[in-house]
Amino acid sequence: MNSYSTVLGVCAVSAELNLEQRRALAEMFALLGDPTRLGIVLRCRHQRRSVSEIADASSLSMSLVSHHLRLLRTAALLKVEREGRHAYYSVADAHVEHMLDDMVGHVRHTNDASGSD
Repeated sequence: MNSYSTVLGVCAVSAELNLEQRRALAEMFALLGDPTRLGIVLRCRHQRRSVSEIADASSLSMSLVSHHLRLLRTAALLKVEREGRHAYYSVADAHVEHMLDDMVGHVRHTNDASGSD
């Protein structure tokens, strides 16, 4: 069976994941459950960023940012591009970018809806 199916023009991922895949997915969500790491990934979702840009924007030390980036890269949420001595981080692929965009939209929609009660 295909891992993707089209329902009413929308691509839906099959719920059938093996145990290893479920563990990897749970680890990704656990990493994104940390507000600091989530902020780092959100900063990198539409534009690549250097470690120093991320550190400056998040008011974290370069060492701590590097630690978070290593975890996010290992989980395949971010990728690194090296240019000489400089490293630039961005989301790993379109799947991650779309998931983040959808969740940001969901939070905004949810907040807008709860504000109208």
